[in-house]
Amino acid sequence: MFADLGHFSQLSIKVAFTFVVYPSLILAYMGQAAYLSKHHINETGYRIGFYVSVPEKIRWPVLVIAILAAVVGSQSIITGTFSIIKQCSAWGCFPKIKIIHTSSKIHGQIYIPQINWTLMLLCLAVTIGFRDTKRMGNASGLAVITVMLVTTCLMSLVIVLCWHKSVLLAVFFLFFFGSIEALYFSASLMKFLEGAWVPIALALIFSVIMYVWHYGTLKKYEFDVQNKVSINWLLALGPTLGIVWVRGIGLIHTELVSGIPAIFSHFVTNLLAFHQVVVFLCIKSVPVPHVSPGERFLVGRVGPKGYRLYRCIARYGYRDIHKDDIEFEKDLACSIAEFIRSERPEHITRMENDEKMTVIGTSSSNSQGVSICADGGDDHEDSSEIVSAKSPEKPRKRVRFVVPESPRIDNDAREELRELMEARESGMAFILGHSYVRAKKGSNLMKRIVINYGYDFLRRNSREPTYALNIPHASTLEVGMVYLV
Repeated sequence: MFADLGHFSQLSIKVAFTFVVYPSLILAYMGQAAYLSKHHINETGYRIGFYVSVPEKIRWPVLVIAILAAVVGSQSIITGTFSIIKQCSAWGCFPKIKIIHTSSKIHGQIYIPQINWTLMLLCLAVTIGFRDTKRMGNASGLAVITVMLVTTCLMSLVIVLCWHKSVLLAVFFLFFFGSIEALYFSASLMKFLEGAWVPIALALIFSVIMYVWHYGTLKKYEFDVQNKVSINWLLALGPTLGIVWVRGIGLIHTELVSGIPAIFSHFVTNLLAFHQVVVFLCIKSVPVPHVSPGERFLVGRVGPKGYRLYRCIARYGYRDIHKDDIEFEKDLACSIAEFIRSERPEHITRMENDEKMTVIGTSSSNSQGVSICADGGDDHEDSSEIVSAKSPEKPRKRVRFVVPESPRIDNDAREELRELMEARESGMAFILGHSYVRAKKGSNLMKRIVINYGYDFLRRNSREPTYALNIPHASTLEVGMVYLV
């Protein structure tokens, strides 16, 4: 009944439930009902239960089967909890946590260490706190009937919205099954003070956590969208502020796939410095095991060519291992160089705000594209153009772009490639945004509590983005920014 679709197919669940689970449940409930109808008068009502209704000769085998069934049921609940938490985290309704994918083929097979430990501690707390199977049964009963009642309500919406059936059919379904479940729900509420309050308390705690995180995340994203920098501001930037051009590549991590993030303007206006080449990097995880190296990057240009601003979207599957090391820097530089060389209208994909993106693979996957070569300075390639960087030190190896002979590139592209290589040789700086979300002045008390305390606590104790864990600290620059929401 609790089988997860991430581990089993729909057909296997239907067959198992129809021919094994459902008949077993009916026989078990009919047997208990027959026993209770005959032995409803008993000295102690506590003895009336499942094991009392089982004949003594098969009581121990039934106990073993019940223990195994409890193990299977608990494991199914754990995997179901993992799936729900993962979906909530993907939708921005739960703080970011570490998710381990245990299968290279099935996306739903995951393991979340923090949730697993939390469930264990909750089970121990309930067991030690109650020390009574009757109270634990009351808590379990209210949780089960509540799930059934909520499922019936949601099923009525599925009938109308997904199956496009009549509203009258949905109302009849809700009234028929909901009325029966409402009777059991009201009966379970009578045991509220005898242990049934536990699932309600846990549901309220997790609902508050999800609401606070979703509300704060939504307000933060709205601030990012509303405070994106316009191209006109960028074009008028240099003459008004006296920007200093710094050698090297500035790699700005952002979650926006279009426009210029507000952190860039905050960085430029406070430091009055501008890297020779600026790349807005956005790392996205896609629901496939692996992304082929030939489709790793989406590269585009931001603003005029003279500003040397690029956008790069790196796509990784949930089983891909990505690190911001020397190999990543090489692939990133080669992808931008290949974009410069093969910038053609027929190879581009339009994004928001009329930005144009091109699918570029890594240097290892594109043997016909631009590659980086380091040697002693002998130009022995006959079928390639060479774009070299001017090394400040003579003893160093000569690092260069090896450009395919066809199609030939113009002088502007060669100059742009040379600047890109010089910037890479000067070094790459990783610029990360460190946001502080605060409620605006004049906000009501509830909003200040939710944003300034609740969301701030969850943000400081949640998992950092994946790319932030592998960035070398020596090349990292954090830019603090206050979000007034």
